[in-house]
Amino acid sequence: MTDPNETHATSTKYPPGRYGRRREPQPGRRWMTLALAGIVAIAGLAIAWQLYTQYGPQEYEPQVQRFYNVTDDGITVDFVVRKEPDKRATCSVRARSASGQEVGLAQVDVPTGAEAFVTYRLATSDRPVTVEVPACGPLQSR
Repeated sequence: MTDPNETHATSTKYPPGRYGRRREPQPGRRWMTLALAGIVAIAGLAIAWQLYTQYGPQEYEPQVQRFYNVTDDGITVDFVVRKEPDKRATCSVRARSASGQEVGLAQVDVPTGAEAFVTYRLATSDRPVTVEVPACGPLQSR
């Protein structure tokens, strides 16, 4: 026969008032964790898709090869546009002065071909120090 005042080591109940307040496990919290994880995953995918469409492979990819023949009223630029071979394009060509001010801007038609090479003389209002092709798009009728 066992003594009722005797404690056993296998008991899972703690004496009241000892070891602080014990909480009972709450089984209903797992769905909340899964829902939060799902919302975070969907938001992450939405952000990744937005960045891919904004900065991923573009339909028209211009790249300046070189610029030369710099004068007070113009600059010559060689650039390549990578695109689908059967598409024509229009590219913006922009020149900037030493202060960063835009001194020349033109819309240049690009012929068909997967890598269309273009040489263009851009007229400027002041002496340019650099030229860029910031954007290209489908050929626009004028």
